[in-house]
Amino acid sequence: MTERKQYPSDLSDAQWALIEPVLTAWKAAHRSVSGHEGGYELREIVNAIRYQGRTGVQWDYLPHDLPPKSAAYYYFSKWRDDGTDKTIHDLLRWHLREKKKRLADPSLVVLDTQSVRVAAGVPASTTGKDAAKRVPGRKRGLAVDVLGLVIAAVMLAASAHENTAGIALLDRVAAGTEGTVTKALVDQGFKQAVVAHGAGLGIDVEIVERNPAGKGFVPQPRRWVVEQTYGILMFHRRLVRDYEHLPASSESRVYWAMTDVMSRRLTRGTTPPWRWT
Repeated sequence: MTERKQYPSDLSDAQWALIEPVLTAWKAAHRSVSGHEGGYELREIVNAIRYQGRTGVQWDYLPHDLPPKSAAYYYFSKWRDDGTDKTIHDLLRWHLREKKKRLADPSLVVLDTQSVRVAAGVPASTTGKDAAKRVPGRKRGLAVDVLGLVIAAVMLAASAHENTAGIALLDRVAAGTEGTVTKALVDQGFKQAVVAHGAGLGIDVEIVERNPAGKGFVPQPRRWVVEQTYGILMFHRRLVRDYEHLPASSESRVYWAMTDVMSRRLTRGTTPPWRWT
């Protein structure tokens, strides 16, 4: 690899060591018929994806010393479609939970949604308007554990009801944790349909009532971790607004952002957020 000046978003050697075995195995299982190995190292491909996630630039505006759009998007879409991005994410989540003396999968999750505006060019067929929050765009749903780590993510039109997001999240949580989750906390935006669906999956869904005496935003015990996770994701400028044509790409962005967060926590690395000058 040609030496270049490092970007703050680049993988450190320790961070690369965490995910390199997964990508090396992936590469070995996807050899080119022609025998061509590709012109870019996988570490540099991940650096390009992380750079874009942190800065929010368009594919065509990637710096010239990183792999170009043709290569970076090829791998981004491949890993999105075959689940490699989530495999890496989940392995790091299990590693971090075990480091915190917890079982690999949680028993309790917290669900919430966030409505985000979309960029020009995002297909109207995948967007809508959140009437309650008056936000046109998409609705990002997360299920997180008590550490604020993402267990599942969904992306829907902003017009979708909270119940739709909650049901989709519960299905993914149940499928991805092999039945370990028995409790889910939600806010008052979710209704009895989510409670009933959770019961069918063996998950007790509790609607946490807001204190009527509280004014403005008041963090709720145990539920505040999902709000914290949404705040952490905003350090990744690509997630501040939804630029992705495919909802699946939006979900992949969440997993890559959390992979960045978890790899830094595991290696005690830091990087300045985009808000800093």
